[in-house]
Amino acid sequence: MDFDKISRRQLLKTSALTGAGLAAAGSGLPAFAQDKPPEQDLPQGAAGKLTVIHRTEYFEDAQTMFRETVANFAKTNNVELDISTTNPESFGDFLGKMTAAVKAGNPPDFAYTSNVNISQMAALDLVEDVTDVVEEAVKRYGNIMPGINADINGKINGQWKSIPFLGATTSFMFRSDKLKEKGIDPASLKTFSDRRDAALAVSGPDFYGWGLTPNQSGDGYGYLVLLIQAFGGHFTDETGQIVQFNSPETVAAYEWLAETYDRNGKYAAALPPGVESWNDTGNNEAFLAGSIGYTHNAFSVYANAKLNKNPIFPNIALLRAPTANNGDSRDGGNVGGWLTIFKNAPNKDLAKQLALDLIDPKNFTPMSAIAGGLFMPAYENLWTDELLAADPNYAIIKEQVSVAKPFLGETWPAQPAPQFGAIRAQGIVEQSVGNAIAKRMSPADAVADAHNKIVQVFEEGGILQP
Repeated sequence: MDFDKISRRQLLKTSALTGAGLAAAGSGLPAFAQDKPPEQDLPQGAAGKLTVIHRTEYFEDAQTMFRETVANFAKTNNVELDISTTNPESFGDFLGKMTAAVKAGNPPDFAYTSNVNISQMAALDLVEDVTDVVEEAVKRYGNIMPGINADINGKINGQWKSIPFLGATTSFMFRSDKLKEKGIDPASLKTFSDRRDAALAVSGPDFYGWGLTPNQSGDGYGYLVLLIQAFGGHFTDETGQIVQFNSPETVAAYEWLAETYDRNGKYAAALPPGVESWNDTGNNEAFLAGSIGYTHNAFSVYANAKLNKNPIFPNIALLRAPTANNGDSRDGGNVGGWLTIFKNAPNKDLAKQLALDLIDPKNFTPMSAIAGGLFMPAYENLWTDELLAADPNYAIIKEQVSVAKPFLGETWPAQPAPQFGAIRAQGIVEQSVGNAIAKRMSPADAVADAHNKIVQVFEEGGILQP
């Protein structure tokens, strides 16, 4: 991927806001309704001490295996280890603090994350070129799965700026038993409108079909952008430079959303209490409690149901991504975890060796097998028969991450670039949809307002609009 850099000033300005955005981008932490936790100090790297930060795993056993692998690596290489189990949002202004650490020459050596924008870090010159590591991983373990869009997100100006570690996809889950009661074939539910109508059909006393929140959160953002794009709306043109959010297609999507969340309208019976203000845990809890019929999520909900032998587990139907209204496929996956080595890392070469050790199937496969779909391979040869035998639905995940021409995702039709991370960090989409749902603005006015705010973000970053 090539991109014109949004200004460092704007990136650092939005990085503080990104602290909130990161919490809404896969950590599972609520975006609202909680006290802000105290910020942690960024661990300082030092020569002879391997400093590693890594995300918190949903499955404790997988996290323990990860830490043991890192600890064994450090012991084998006779190096002191400083390892922190935390998520980047715990540090507050992660990009700002990492910028200062890189300038001071004492950043952590290595990070395993899933919710930090690689193009933003590259634009700020915070990360090392790891092309040699990725090429060696491909040589050992096969090509990167084509459906995870790894190159357009992590390969910038011809250089890999982070190492793909996990392949991931979204789980689109419907209660198959409820559909069966109404004579609805899950395979027939191709579009958002199909699924909305089915959600209404299965709704009844104390059971609500539509378990998707428009609130500012990781789940809310992902759902709303996918819905807007299904109607043909998009943030920018193909260059990623010209804002095109205000369009008849985007307005039609907002009208659809206003209709869906109208508490006095056709679909009111399908809406769970409080769905408009759910955070990232709301749909998880409701689905696992057996009170909603349809939702989107990372595979954490599926994994939880499997791990805890939840009675709903045998009745979870996994669907493909909703098609666009014109029938275009939205299938594909993403890189669910990146391994990053920071600029001026004191132990850069050792960190590169650690990355390859973690991808090695002797270490990777045991972690993957127990993680319920949350820890899947990014490399073709790691999709072994042993792994696929651990869960019959792993084959569905493999199918999604194997798509030859996957959908680009939130930046469509443009390639990923740091300015899109700035849109997400400021919650522009969720806030504008909320205005339309609450009737504070008409759908058209809410779209126009969001468009103007995106223009402001771009122009403050030096991307002037015509």
